[in-house]
Amino acid sequence: MTPTRVAVAATGEQALRAGLAVAAEGGNAVDAALAASFVALATEPGMVSLGGGGFVAVWPADGEPVVVDGNVAMPGSEAPAERFGTGLREVVTTYGGGVTMYAGHGSVATPGALPALAQAHERFARLPWPRLLAPATTAARDGYPMSPAASRYLGFVAESLFGRDAEAHALVTRRDGGLLEGGETTSNPLLAEVLDQLAVDGAELFRTGAVGRALVSDMEAHGGLVGAADLTSYRPEVRPAHVLDVGDWRIATNPPPSVGGPMLAVMLGELARRGDWTWNDAIEIQHAVLGYRRDVHDAAADLEAEGRALLDRVTAGGLGALRGSSSTAHISAVDADGNACAVTMSSGYGAGMCIPGTGILLNNTLGEVELNGRGLHAAPPGTRLASNMAPTTGRTADGRVLAIGSPGADRITTALMLVLGQGCLHGADLRHAIAAPRLHVRVGGERVRVEFERDPGLAAAVAAAGLAAEEYAEPHMYFGGVGAAYLRRSGAVEAAGDARREAAVGVSP
Repeated sequence: MTPTRVAVAATGEQALRAGLAVAAEGGNAVDAALAASFVALATEPGMVSLGGGGFVAVWPADGEPVVVDGNVAMPGSEAPAERFGTGLREVVTTYGGGVTMYAGHGSVATPGALPALAQAHERFARLPWPRLLAPATTAARDGYPMSPAASRYLGFVAESLFGRDAEAHALVTRRDGGLLEGGETTSNPLLAEVLDQLAVDGAELFRTGAVGRALVSDMEAHGGLVGAADLTSYRPEVRPAHVLDVGDWRIATNPPPSVGGPMLAVMLGELARRGDWTWNDAIEIQHAVLGYRRDVHDAAADLEAEGRALLDRVTAGGLGALRGSSSTAHISAVDADGNACAVTMSSGYGAGMCIPGTGILLNNTLGEVELNGRGLHAAPPGTRLASNMAPTTGRTADGRVLAIGSPGADRITTALMLVLGQGCLHGADLRHAIAAPRLHVRVGGERVRVEFERDPGLAAAVAAAGLAAEEYAEPHMYFGGVGAAYLRRSGAVEAAGDARREAAVGVSP
């Protein structure tokens, strides 16, 4: 296979090296993104894991843009009725300005990240499955540096969230139980063994194989909802991306039932209507869209139908048509042939325990209040849960190609709105668009607050809006960690990443 140049934006140096290495062996943008994603899943405990969910956005050079939906789903298809509403414990932390979450076996949703990555590999990748897993296996076995972002999060929750499960606690702390600092080397030999077997068995290892059986047994023993039927019935959904015009760009993002994609599309669409938008416009648009999400969208019984209705209404009538986890990782890759791939993954805040004997930390998505607008355990089994994740691709008529995304819970959409708004409508280059100041309109209950990074023009717009405000003195990881890969009109590829979250970027030889 003749190598093509690939640009990668990843969450750490090991993930970046994995993506660039497979590109040098003939892999395309999808191979690079998947290899980097597996490393991220193996080396960012507390942030992401194979026990969570994710989305893979792909815009192939010779096809239409799609998103492989591997989001977590509501389990319990075989669970007795009395188990619903149980198995949850409250965890209160000062992380992110104060978060109340629910952990424990009852907080675990049916994982979907691995099936989605496997589906993307089958449809779009070039290299063999074992080759894409190999860097993650090596990192888990031989050691990896704890990421600064994971270390900061674990500083808040290593004991309160993970302290009740010895295997989980050992993954997020030193051998003496102390906090792992950013850059400090650790390892996960149990996960390395699982990855070795995953290279042979494929995703079936997690459905009907040893890992799936271990998960089901542990759930049954501790009152969780995930059962064998939930694992065997789960399928990744390949959906046409939602596409909209933003300046010269055709932007393709995560469609319903995702929440993040539709909210991003509505905000970007309104920025595009206004053209040369200002900070005042950004505040007004975020306030309207995120208020609508709180009051209407998140409580909808059918997120897919509500999302499509929202997009139809706003496309026809503009913003006036609206009725009144932070633990995430993202990888972007673009190759010189014009393929784009963006992968966003999440395990929520974490359920606080592992699948026994595997080194795989589990998600707590059923315990994230903001993702369960109708109430905890309220969705019917099999339902895809709400998600803020919005991996996005883009293309222009003159040959430019983009893959972009961000971690950051509900700040994912506002971060991407501002970066894409700067790049697609203000003509900012990729690095300056990512580095520009950010704002997020926090809508909670009856309280509305504009959170923003220090900037005189932005401060003036916040004052003019007449809303409560909180200023951050410096760029902060709270406002996301955007990573993007870009194919220029000339055929050159480049990547840019967010200093807010220690991005690693590079281009294959």
